[in-house]
Parts: sequence; C-alpha cells; structure tokens
Amino acid sequence: MPASVSLDLDNQWAYMKTQGLDGWQDFPSYLDRVTPRILDTMKRAGLRITVFVVGKDASLEKNHAALRSLTEAGHEIANHSHMHEPWLHLYSASELLADFEAAEVAILEATGQKPQGFRGPGFSTSPSVRDLLIQRGYTYDASLFPTVMGPVARAYFFMTSKLSAEEKAKRKGLYGSFFSAFSPLTPYQIQPGLLEMPVTTMPLLRTPIHLSYLLFLAQYSLPLARAYWNMAMVLCRLTQVAPSLLLHPTDFLDATDVPELSFFPAMQVPAEKKIELVRHTLSSLRGHWGTATMGQIAHQLITPTTPEQRVLPCAL
Repeated sequence: MPASVSLDLDNQWAYMKTQGLDGWQDFPSYLDRVTPRILDTMKRAGLRITVFVVGKDASLEKNHAALRSLTEAGHEIANHSHMHEPWLHLYSASELLADFEAAEVAILEATGQKPQGFRGPGFSTSPSVRDLLIQRGYTYDASLFPTVMGPVARAYFFMTSKLSAEEKAKRKGLYGSFFSAFSPLTPYQIQPGLLEMPVTTMPLLRTPIHLSYLLFLAQYSLPLARAYWNMAMVLCRLTQVAPSLLLHPTDFLDATDVPELSFFPAMQVPAEKKIELVRHTLSSLRGHWGTATMGQIAHQLITPTTPEQRVLPCAL
C-alpha cells in the first residue's frame, strides 16, 4: 500500500477561535502567504497530497485564488468541516447536516472538487458523524489519531489557552481519547461502507510523528527531531505500516509571518528551518514508499485487484 501525505488547511482565524482569542470573527487569513510555500515544497518533493479545506474559508472570495492553485497543481481536496469547531461530536443531527451542506457547497464552488474524504477538526468524530458521511456518499474518514498523547496534548492546550470552563467543556474531545490509541494504524472499515484512514503514529509506542510534533521537538533539538522521525520510519517498515503523514500550515510559518499565533508551539523556529525539516521527512518517506493521495488509496482498497489489498471490517 502507498504512503500518503495530508494537510489540514486550518486558517489563522480557526486557530484564534479554538484558542479563545478575539478577532477571529473577521476571519483573518494567511492562505495567500502559506499556499505558495506548500505548493513549492510539494513540487520539489514530487508529491500530490490531500488537503482538508475548511468550508468557511472556501466561502470567502479572498481565499479562492489560493484554493484554486491547489487543485490546479493536482492535489486532492477533502472536507475539514465548515466552521472548524473541535466539538463536532456534540452537534445535533440538524447542526451536523447544516455544517456538511455548507462546507460541501463552498468547497465545490471554490475548488471544483467534490470531497470524498473528511477529517474532523481537532480529530472530533462520533458514530453520528460517520453515519452522515455514509449517507452523503463519502469514501473515507480520517479523523482518528491513535496516540497515547492525546490527553496530554489537550491538557497542554487548556493550560495555555484563555478559555472559560464552559468553552473548555466543549473542547474536551480535542485530540481524541486515550482509548483511540488502541485503534489500527492502517486503513480499515470502521463502519460498513466507510473506510477509516487514521493519522499514523509511532508503531508500538503510539506517540505522534506528524510534523507539528516533530517541530515541537526541533525547537529544542533538530537532530533529536530527525532521529525520532528516522526511528518512526524504521518501525513503520518493520510493522509494514505505510505512513499517513499529517501537515499543517504552521509547519511552513513562523511568528514573523503571523504574530497573532506566536503562542503556538514552534512558532519561534524560523520558517526556513521548518520547511527544511518538512523536506527531510518527505524525502525520507518517498525513499521507502510509493505515495498517493488518500482518495486514490481509498479507491484502491475499495476495489482491490489482489486479495492482499482487501480491507477487513474492524470495529472501533
């Protein structure tokens, strides 16, 4: 099975909103700045990736040129919800439907692509969300983050945020639960008719290996971050896990680009250094695996050509 690279295109306003900062209601955007960096990095790596787009961003004309440039470069567009609220699992059925309808219309209009994949903001998911994905014809979900570090990351986020107790309660599912650490690392049928394509974590240890975590380590020691990634790749090869690597826009930005997000981990690391680490991981990934978009992998698993490609049912 090929490896994949995905990017959650969370915008500046979404981070500000999740953190409880004023000013997000004006929907400030850094997409014009970060998208060329993303495109250049992927072109150099020879990669086509899956980009999870927030519907609200797609609904705003000021973001259309940046979003169109992603599709023009051949990248897959997927759904990352309309308002990027990490408490999606608390939505009523009518709220969920309204969110999906708004996101799908905006994303299709802005990019020309109808999403076949979905990832919940902050890895927010539920059986109701997955039922709706099946009803609306989605091929795959990518909302599970199988790590033991989810509760730790959530506690750190709460400690550094300016949220009220009520707002923290909404975000109590952020980064998933401890029990999600025991879910599979490779794609599987989470419900009949829907594939789950989890974000890869370190095999055996179940610690994060996505770029934001590597950059968290890199702010203390770049050699440590590289060694940690290299160990993850060794374990992935030994356990036959083709990685699904996750990126974020902040992996390409620093505090001089977006002073409002200076609170975010590793934002004091210069963008050039961040992109250098991104390129290292992508080069390493391509050195060991073939790559494809998540949609291409899902299609291959749904319509296998060999018995080894079949996806077996596996309950969450």
